[in-house]
Amino acid sequence: MTIKEINRLFPFQKLFNMLLGLSFVLQFVIILYNHFSGYFVLESTTHFFGRLFFGTLLSIAGAFLMAYPDLFFIQYLNRKFPWGKQLFQRVVLQFVFTLMVGTLASLLITLTSHFLGRYTNDLYYVFFYNALIGSVVNLLLMVLLEAWLHFNESSLSKEKAEKLEKELSQIKFEVLKNQINPHFMFNSLNVLSELIESNVEDAQKFIDEFSAIYRYVLETIEKPVVTLDEELGFVRSYFFLQQMRYGQSLMLNIDVPARMIKLFLPPLSLQVVLENAIKHNVINESNPLKIGISEEEGWLVVENNIQPKVSAVKSTGVGQDNMVKRYAMIGTKIPKFVVKTSHYSVKLPLIKPEENESSNR
Repeated sequence: MTIKEINRLFPFQKLFNMLLGLSFVLQFVIILYNHFSGYFVLESTTHFFGRLFFGTLLSIAGAFLMAYPDLFFIQYLNRKFPWGKQLFQRVVLQFVFTLMVGTLASLLITLTSHFLGRYTNDLYYVFFYNALIGSVVNLLLMVLLEAWLHFNESSLSKEKAEKLEKELSQIKFEVLKNQINPHFMFNSLNVLSELIESNVEDAQKFIDEFSAIYRYVLETIEKPVVTLDEELGFVRSYFFLQQMRYGQSLMLNIDVPARMIKLFLPPLSLQVVLENAIKHNVINESNPLKIGISEEEGWLVVENNIQPKVSAVKSTGVGQDNMVKRYAMIGTKIPKFVVKTSHYSVKLPLIKPEENESSNR
């Protein structure tokens, strides 16, 4: 753990306030105990407040000398000896370390105090007395820091989980919204209307594929991943509807090895890629749009020729951003978007079954 990470979990001002309060209470108790026990009798109220002030200053310096080593050591133990797995080793190491740091810090503060104003008592006795107090105080400080660290990490984890849940909800909404895109619905219904008048058999096929698309959306919207086989089945239904509109001006070639179809990817990933290709390119008999889905070194590659529309609406990139976020939630690999001279390709990582199982744990 670096100083920057410590300051993130333990803001300096909050740490200072806690150590100041602890130092003040400690000195208040010690000074009164020494006075009433006869170990160091106070001469006046002014003498009391003077000792309280300087004692608190020295104590807070000692508290910082103990706090930062404690924080570094707690984080080391969290990595090497987590509470849930190696309890005995952790307790022993933490106890020994706490006593050592408390003793060293108290000795340093005792020497500083002796330099500023010599003790009248035997110095070795003062060393022992202060080392005992420092060790007990550091044990208390270690408990407080452990509790604070646990609380902060729980709060950060909760905040991160809420943020991820919010992002996931937004992604789901965007995916669902894209599937119920008004333009897509309008165009599909127009095509269906024409088919009903001209070809009832094709109209029935269109309705079947249209239903398959929305059934797939409803079944997979809550799933983190689906098999490539399932996704390609959806793609064929989606492309069937698009070809009813564009005819042979829109072409799709799927060339994926059988060994790949049981691998996983986020649902509707291919739909985002295909929709972008259709949305941003000219599609007519003179300029057919050719889309290919193939495999390259374990990645799924979707490529299309580039023939941009003159009045094309500028892409917002929301679909791509959401797809990247969805991949980031389930693994380390994210999609790659490559623009070539005449072709545009998207490379989607495919997840192996064992990787999918580990990401769900």
